[in-house]
Amino acid sequence: MARISPLPIEQLEHLTERFELTASLMGFVPNSMPTMARIPGLAEAFSDLAGVVLANPNVPMALNQMVAQVASAAAGCRYCQAHTAHSAHNLGVPAEKLADLWLWETSEHFDDAERAALTLAFNAASVPNTASMEHFDELNRHFDDEQILGIVATVALFGFLNRWNDTLATDLEDKPTAFATETLASSGWHAGRHADDGESPSRD
Repeated sequence: MARISPLPIEQLEHLTERFELTASLMGFVPNSMPTMARIPGLAEAFSDLAGVVLANPNVPMALNQMVAQVASAAAGCRYCQAHTAHSAHNLGVPAEKLADLWLWETSEHFDDAERAALTLAFNAASVPNTASMEHFDELNRHFDDEQILGIVATVALFGFLNRWNDTLATDLEDKPTAFATETLASSGWHAGRHADDGESPSRD
């Protein structure tokens, strides 16, 4: 259960267009956005940054979501794991591939380029950061500099989201909860602190 409640959406008319755009892309408005709205300008600034990073034409959107999911798994944020799996599936990634994502190094569902990107995501999101020149050497076999920077930008973006949502125990919405429960539970995923009956009461 969320440690600090999101503001009611009906109180955030200045964000209506952003909420509508987000809902059209994700199928729902994430609870993280109206929570960010408690800090003036943060929801707007973050959605602008996320739009640039996640819609970067240099990196396929589906790959960006898988990078984000592995980075979120390395950071331990189940909220963002559920979101990114749901979004990747909406972008055409098969459920069986997402269920196998934690086995990206050996699974037949992934090609060498994806393995290079996901390996960097895991190492760059780990604490301490274990990204190395060897990871970039492998990336350079498959991606140009702009594409590599796009992958790093996604990891960095989710570094913020992982800390925000995991620290605040943001309540996970119904759609990503249902998808992650069906698709990721076999590899150990559960909503944990992001479930409605989680460990901490919300406060106004």
